[in-house]
Amino acid sequence: MSKKNLAIFTILIAIILDQVIKIYVKTHFVLGEEVVIFDWFRIHFTENNGMAMGFEFGGKGGKLFLTLFRLVAVTALVYWLSQNIKRKVHNAVIVAISLIFSGAVGNIIDSVFYGVIFNHPKHSVATLFPETTNGKLFFGKVVDMFYFPLWKGTLPEWIPFIGGEFYTFFQYIFNPADAFITVGVVILFLFNKQAFPKEEKVIEE
Repeated sequence: MSKKNLAIFTILIAIILDQVIKIYVKTHFVLGEEVVIFDWFRIHFTENNGMAMGFEFGGKGGKLFLTLFRLVAVTALVYWLSQNIKRKVHNAVIVAISLIFSGAVGNIIDSVFYGVIFNHPKHSVATLFPETTNGKLFFGKVVDMFYFPLWKGTLPEWIPFIGGEFYTFFQYIFNPADAFITVGVVILFLFNKQAFPKEEKVIEE
């Protein structure tokens, strides 16, 4: 498989998987509903207006800025990906950039379109492509569902600032797009020499 086809294949699979999971959760779960798969792994439907892992970002103005910033960022990622394909870098780098791009696009789709392609009932599941909706373009909410509370307990008193407090690790709820971005960044870290090659200096005699 050529590097270009590898990138296209990775992007298509990642975006489709991300959107299928999000749409399924949004149209089958009530907001706040949780299904326990294992004690340490749960599907918990939540939505956020802001950044990855449920962080918020400055209300409606901040959300619009974040969406526009993501659009600029994915443009830069497309350029970076195309340059690396031309350079014929290691396939892992191509996959990594493709995953980061896919994750960004996945969350952009939520932010841009979910406000208008779903209705937003408070105590029932959403409907895809309803006859009417009160949402707005660019103001959709990002759907999150993966929750891994690996450990819950009271922290030892000797830990600075948070000692003695009840703590959950890992407490953040995220989605496939967030996972793709994280995996992509980890791969880039592991293959940093191929992703960010140092230019050899020519010593003039």
